[in-house]
Amino acid sequence: MSENILSVQNLHTSFHTDKGEVKAVNGVTFNLEKGKILGIVGESGSGKSVTAYSIMRILEKNGRITEGKILYKGQDIAAFSEKQMREFRGKCCSIIFQDPMTSLNPVFTVGNQLKEAIELHTDRKGKEAEARAIEMLTLVGVNEPEKRVKQYPYELSGGMRQRVMIAMALACEPDILIADEPTTALDVTIQAQILELMQSLQKKLGMAIIMVTHDLGVIADMCDEIIVMYGGRVCERGTAEDIFYRPHHEYTKGLLRSIPNVDRIGEKLIPIPGTPINLLNMPKGCAFCPRCEEAMKICIEEQPPEMQMPDGHFASCWLNVKAAMEEEKGGRQ
Repeated sequence: MSENILSVQNLHTSFHTDKGEVKAVNGVTFNLEKGKILGIVGESGSGKSVTAYSIMRILEKNGRITEGKILYKGQDIAAFSEKQMREFRGKCCSIIFQDPMTSLNPVFTVGNQLKEAIELHTDRKGKEAEARAIEMLTLVGVNEPEKRVKQYPYELSGGMRQRVMIAMALACEPDILIADEPTTALDVTIQAQILELMQSLQKKLGMAIIMVTHDLGVIADMCDEIIVMYGGRVCERGTAEDIFYRPHHEYTKGLLRSIPNVDRIGEKLIPIPGTPINLLNMPKGCAFCPRCEEAMKICIEEQPPEMQMPDGHFASCWLNVKAAMEEEKGGRQ
């Protein structure tokens, strides 16, 4: 029987600004099973990174969780004290940020920063912590680790810095690793290496991973489940096969149409029309409605319910409700 290590239930996160309340996450619900990889996909402003930062409780000062629960092994993280959160971060759950250059401190050596993380969250101190830092750099494929611990971040390449960030995140052997766009600033070759490294480490260490990305292609081969987000809401959820070959939400279909495909050489890429939603002025109905070419009157007025498809995955789109009603009507005739 599968075991949920993390359960996010009806999560709402808002930011209070001079122009009003920005509702960045609106009722997100999902489960993360022990040892599995979950992908969260969506364009900029979809709420995927804010969902990740809400789990770690590292929001900006004007941001707060307004509703919902985040359960780690049955305990609600949203109710943790700051002391409990310091224990949770690093030891239970770690995060890799988008840009390793801004995440690493330029005035301290790589070894100093790794040692600090190890000493903060484990019983290892001094020489023992330093040995662990070298061990972690070796694990993530950094060559000459004894030399690298004495170097500063600016002396390393982008791919090497990202490996250092992964080493730092894994140094305390967390149950969950959150990777927020971990390959965005890297070229394609290094990107593939980092993804391969994360998969091999996940199998070796048995941790669960939440992979946050805007690029469906990045997670096609590595995720057990994919969640597609738009306007702070979950549009569709299912296996990679469900999402790539049987999409049932117009936004998911739009994302797939905009990805280059070697099987469609010569064909034009079709961008999603319109502009991303203004989170200060959320529509009453479906968040994707203003950009959807198939939108109906009900899409403007009401949020679509999450509905299970015949193949078992879930989507929130009124077109699916309409199709089911027509099928039922046809069956009665």
